[in-house]
Amino acid sequence: MLELGIRRSLDPRVIDLQRTVRWITAACLVAPSFLVVAAVALHPRVPFWLKIAVWGGWLAGAVLLAWFAHRWPPIAYRYASYLVDGHGIEIRSGVVWRAVTNVPRTRVQHTDVSQGPLERSHGLGTLVIHTAGTEHAIVALSGLDYATAIALRNHLLPGGAADAV
Repeated sequence: MLELGIRRSLDPRVIDLQRTVRWITAACLVAPSFLVVAAVALHPRVPFWLKIAVWGGWLAGAVLLAWFAHRWPPIAYRYASYLVDGHGIEIRSGVVWRAVTNVPRTRVQHTDVSQGPLERSHGLGTLVIHTAGTEHAIVALSGLDYATAIALRNHLLPGGAADAV
């Protein structure tokens, strides 16, 4: 049963999911850049001081990416929440730039719940709300337990004889 009027955090499993995604991204950035740095370092005409600077820059970037991959998801989790009531849904997110998105039920055209392979492995899903209008016509709320996403989808669906859909 979906309780209305209570501000809720995302599912805590989203932290592990986001860490996995960020580690994959970091690996995809660090591995090819390592090859470029190694090629520069092995070139005989590059001065020694430049080789040290290139390796130092690469190492600093790799450490920064590793920190970001591991520490940022819990920080972002603290600032993400949603509130569902009889009128619609309010979604809050953002650490540096904060956003509040309100979607009234009267503007909801249809809703979907999606799951990518990593979300499915963590038991999570993304609620996708399609609204009337052009700006922010698609609103997504990821990091929800799959059953919660289904319950939200069913709640937000327009219903009743007065709805013109």
